[in-house]
Amino acid sequence: MRTTLWKILLLVCVGAVAGGPLVGVSRAQAAVGAGSVAPASGDSDRIVALEKQVAAQTAAIAQAQTAGDNAWMLTSAALVLLMTGPGLALFYGGLVRKKNVLSMMMQSFAMMAVITVLWAVVTYSLAFGSGNAFIGGLHNMFLRGVGLEPSAYAPTIPLQTFMVYQLMFAIITPALITGAFAERMKFSAMLVFMVLWAIMVYSPMAHMVWGVGGLLNAAPSHEAIVPRSNPETTDTQ
Repeated sequence: MRTTLWKILLLVCVGAVAGGPLVGVSRAQAAVGAGSVAPASGDSDRIVALEKQVAAQTAAIAQAQTAGDNAWMLTSAALVLLMTGPGLALFYGGLVRKKNVLSMMMQSFAMMAVITVLWAVVTYSLAFGSGNAFIGGLHNMFLRGVGLEPSAYAPTIPLQTFMVYQLMFAIITPALITGAFAERMKFSAMLVFMVLWAIMVYSPMAHMVWGVGGLLNAAPSHEAIVPRSNPETTDTQ
C-alpha cells in the first residue's frame, strides 16, 4: 500500500516538473505572437500617417506655387499696362506738334478703356474660346466661365489672371498702331477703326497663335495641355 502511494506521488512530481517548462514555453510563444501582431498594426498606422503628411506637403507646395505664379503674373500685367499709359501716351505725345499732344495721349488712354470693355464682352472669347483653327467661339462672352479655377492655358494660375494678362497685350497693340496715323485721323474714326481691328484682326490672330486648336499653335489638341492633376477636366472635354 505504501509502495503504491509512493509511486503515485513520484509520478505526480515528475509530471509537475515536466509540465512547468511546457507552460513557460507556451506563455513565451503567446507573448511573442502578441508582440509580432502589435508592431504590424503600429507600422500600418505610421504608413498612413506618413501618406497623409506627404499629401499635405504636396498640397502646400502646389498652393505656394500657385500663389507665387499668380502674384508674378499680376505684377507683369501691371507693368505691361504702364507701358501703354503713361509710357506710350507720353512717347507718342512727344512726337507730334504741341496742339496735338493731348489728342495723341487721349488715344492711348482711350484704348485702355475701349479695349477692356470689348475684351470682356466678346474679343476674349474669340481669341481664347474653343472654336475652329482660325477663331474662337462665343462660349466665353461677357467672361462666362472665366473664374478662379486653373485652365489649360495656365494650369498654375486662375483663369481670370490669365485673362487680365492677355488683356494688357490686347490694349497695347492697337495703342501702338495709333502712332501710324498720328495727326491724320479724327478721334471718332480712330475708335471705330480700332474696334473693328480688334474684332476682325487681333482676335483671329491671337486664337491662331495662342488659342487651343489654333492654326499656328504648337499644341496639337486641348487634351495635350490640360493639367493631369484634374482628371475630371480631361474626361469632360
